[in-house]
Formats: sequence, structure tokens, C-alpha cells
Amino acid sequence: MLSPEEDVEAHALRSRGWSISAIARHLNRSRVTVRAYLRDDKQPGVRRRHQPDPFDRFEEYVAQRLRDDPHVWATALYDEARGLGYERSYQRFTHALRTRGLRPHCEPCAGVRGRPTIEIAHPPGEEIQWDFLELPGPDGPLHLLVGTLSHSGRFRAVFCETEDQGHVIAGIDAVLRRLGGTTRRWRFDRMAAVVSTATGRLLPGFAAAAKYYGVGVDVCPPRRGNRKGVVESRNHFIAQRWWRTANIRDAEQAQPFLDRFCIRIGDALPRAGTLVRTLAEAELLQLLPVAPFPATLTVTRRVSAAALVAYMGNQYSVPPGLVSRSVEVRRRVGSELLEIRCADRLVVSHRRAPDGAGVVVRTAEHRAELEAAVLRSFTTDRPCRRKENRPPSTAALAAAAQLHGHEEGWAVSVDLQRYVEAVAATQ
Repeated sequence: MLSPEEDVEAHALRSRGWSISAIARHLNRSRVTVRAYLRDDKQPGVRRRHQPDPFDRFEEYVAQRLRDDPHVWATALYDEARGLGYERSYQRFTHALRTRGLRPHCEPCAGVRGRPTIEIAHPPGEEIQWDFLELPGPDGPLHLLVGTLSHSGRFRAVFCETEDQGHVIAGIDAVLRRLGGTTRRWRFDRMAAVVSTATGRLLPGFAAAAKYYGVGVDVCPPRRGNRKGVVESRNHFIAQRWWRTANIRDAEQAQPFLDRFCIRIGDALPRAGTLVRTLAEAELLQLLPVAPFPATLTVTRRVSAAALVAYMGNQYSVPPGLVSRSVEVRRRVGSELLEIRCADRLVVSHRRAPDGAGVVVRTAEHRAELEAAVLRSFTTDRPCRRKENRPPSTAALAAAAQLHGHEEGWAVSVDLQRYVEAVAATQ
């Protein structure tokens, strides 16, 4: 078999008048082989099959099944082919499917694979793309909101506890203040906190936030994630370049490391023949309002045995009567007050400590109530002994007698002599 390079060489020498024998000696091949390639009886790189492919008998059936249902699994087709007499392995079966191109293309399910793409030009300061990146954390998934400037590729990201509307709006404000301003338009996919997933229309709460920042909102069509390819590529970069090797315990500890990574590594990425930080200087972002949009953040927490509620790296006190109960922690963005509610009733308000400070915020009243509850639980009684022999008492035996149908007043006897006397008295 000649390689493509040898085939080209043989045709070039033949065009110059070389004989087949001379070409064969030059390529160290047989004359029969050289003659076959010069006549185009053989193709370079294609080895002639010595025996027919067993898949040939089943090709028409498999092709028809795929025309009827382009999404039928290869494993199901393989089981059917085996039932019809196919004896080769599953790997050879799927290889035949791929090389013969039997599975039809389905455009609605193709996504961006196999579809032509092009880099869309974005004017400076025109658009920022938003997306959530879910990262596997030590205690469950972490939600990272990523914002990327479409023109320069500069990105910033913040951790959000949940993906509800309040946390999304608060995360957007935090990202924008890290970027130093906002673009004229925001682009989202069909994020549940932004648009109605059924209609694609903006939710009223998010529309109010967009008007507050003076921006327009663009929503990608369904199943067309390539419309925001800039932020998708940054998601992949964050996950592989930073998160994969980061030594992180929780989101509060991870956020400062992520901020430094975005500035030191992210802004130094090459883009369009220059650096991201150089392109970002021409973005001309709009100024942000002095105060963030007053979104309300709500999370659910369980009260610990010390009557404390954990929130953003700190702990806040509640009355001891709520130990082990679920409460709702609520705060408004921009406010220093933190509300803790139970059954939609305000329990206590605390002034927020700096996030991640690891402090315990406890009021004097809660401390006094907890101390009193702890003291009331103290006792000098000797603990119950667990290995004593305690057979059923007389009262328990009487209750058992009633269950057995004996007349009231009869006692269950455990003494054999008393049992004999009781039997004799009934005769």
C-alpha cells in the first residue's frame, strides 16, 4: 500500500516520463503495486478488504431504523442487530455507524456542534454577558455568577448562595463594581431569575433592576448558548485554570482568591493580538448608581444547639426556644441590618458583621435567656443505670391479664404454688 506522499511522487515521476520499473525501484515497491496506483485502481491509505464486512447485511435495516428515529440509542440498535444475527462487538458496530454516517443530523438537538460559527464583533462598552458556573464544592455545589465584557473579554465573578432573583441582582451589582461600571446592554440565557422560562419575557422584579441601572436586556433564544460564547469560554477558563487546583473550603474564603486571579491572570490573557487589560481600557463603561439596587436576599438556616444562625461566615443569635428549628434569614442589599424570621414572624434584627469575619453576634437578652435555659437543665440526680434487671411490674402484669381476657382483679401469678392454689379454687 502506498502512502499519499508516495502516490503523489509516483504520479509526478510518471508525468516526467519515468517507466513503471524505474518508479518501483525508486519507491522500493513492486511494479504491480505502482501500476495499480497509477491506473487509480487503488487509493492511497485505503487497504483492500480481504473479506466482506459483516455489517453490510445489516446496513439497510440500521439506516432505516435511524431514519425512523434519529435519536434511538446505539445500544438498542445493537441489541436488535444481535437478534438478527450480527456477531461482531459493540465497538465495531458503532464504528460502522460513524464511518458510514448512518445517523441523520438533527438540527434542533445539535446545539453548536457541526454548525458554522463566526466571531461576532462587539463595540466597546456595548455588552456584558452573564452566566452561572456551578462548581463542585466540599459541602455541595457552589454557584458562581460570571460577567464578561464582550469586547475586551475582561471578566469578574462572585459567589452567590442561590440562583434566585435577589442573589442574582446582588451578584450583578458586585461584579459591576469590580469591573468599574456597566455596559449599555446585558445579555442572558433563559435564566429563571431573569425571564419566564415559559414565555421568555422579563420578570417584573428584574425589569425594575435593569431600569435602575439604565441598561437594556437581551435574552438568547432557547437552546442557542453560542450567542454568549465569550462568557462560556471564560467559564471554562475559570473552572480549569483556577478552580481545578484551588485549595478552597467555602465560598467566603474563595472569593478573595478569585478576585486576585481575575486581575492577575484573567486580565493578562491575549485577545485579538493584545492583552485583555489593554482592550478593557477602551470599554468606556457607564457609571453605576451610588447605592446598589435594594434587592431582598432570603435564605433558610437551621438554628444550632447554641441558639446561633450561621450566615456569610458569621453567627447570629436567636432565642433559645428556636434551637433545631428552621428560620429565614433576610436582608436588603445596601442595608446593615439582618432580619431573622420564623413562621413569617420577625424574631430579631442584628447589625451585620463583615462577611467571613468568623464572629458571633449575640444580644445581651439572648445570652441571659440561654444561660437560664442551660442552668435549668442542670441536675444532680444520678443517671439511670442501664444494666439493671427490671421484670414487668404488678401493674404491667395486671394490664397483660386484661389483654388475655382474664376478669378484672385477677393478678398474673409468677409463683407456681400460687398457680396451683388458684386452679384448685376454681374446681
